[in-house]
Amino acid sequence: MTFEADLARLERIVRELEAPDLPLADALSRFEEGVQALRAATAALTEAEGRVVELVADADGALRLEVRP
Repeated sequence: MTFEADLARLERIVRELEAPDLPLADALSRFEEGVQALRAATAALTEAEGRVVELVADADGALRLEVRP
């Protein structure tokens, strides 16, 4: 799944968990699914963070690209 898909799934799970008539077994199942989606989304963010390209000012004020692994 993509980060966006994981995030959308998390939003749906939260809405489902907020339903007052959701049986406990279903709530636990949704919670477990939410934890998995959260872990996947977090991993995607961590990977993206490692690939971020920053503009960094040199001592003379010039800009250069710096890739952060």
